[in-house]
Amino acid sequence: MQDILASPFVVLVPMLLIFYLLVMRPQQQRDKERRSSIDNLRRGDTVITAGGMVAKVAKAPNKEDAEVTLEIADGVQIKVIKATIADVRAKTQPVESKSDKS
Repeated sequence: MQDILASPFVVLVPMLLIFYLLVMRPQQQRDKERRSSIDNLRRGDTVITAGGMVAKVAKAPNKEDAEVTLEIADGVQIKVIKATIADVRAKTQPVESKSDKS
């Protein structure tokens, strides 16, 4: 009986469970939220690309489209792959100012 309790597997299982609950599960929820917001892009939404570019959605994409048309300046439109969109801000969502962060 004592050999079973001293087994490394008895310690490893609770550690893996804690790792899953504290790290993996919240990350999966954030990824699901991000995918949902990208799938529901609307014209006029402000997005931030993985390269740090802030742009507005110029043309509402379909769910099956792999690319999104963004407007980075007046009359300047580019196409980016949906997977490169890092963050989505809805039209009505206020931009966080520097004073709000502190």
